[in-house]
Amino acid sequence: MKKSVSLSVGRGEKLPVSKGAGLTAKGRARYNNATGSNLKAPAPSPKTSADKGRKASFCARMGAVAANAKNGERAKASLKRWKC
Repeated sequence: MKKSVSLSVGRGEKLPVSKGAGLTAKGRARYNNATGSNLKAPAPSPKTSADKGRKASFCARMGAVAANAKNGERAKASLKRWKC
């Protein structure tokens, strides 16, 4: 089971909602080191077919989060950043 990682806007690991939410490179590196994951940078303009699939998957998942969350500010901001 993966352990939870506490990431913060103040430490520069997450972008604030005003800048599109989501994780920064520093935040992705910290999360990947702590959990053994392989999070990648956003792909708003995918160049490969793998990135196109990743974008479609992200937009579908995050769209549901934004629609069902009480206050989906971060989800909506990340959808905008990914150009969904």
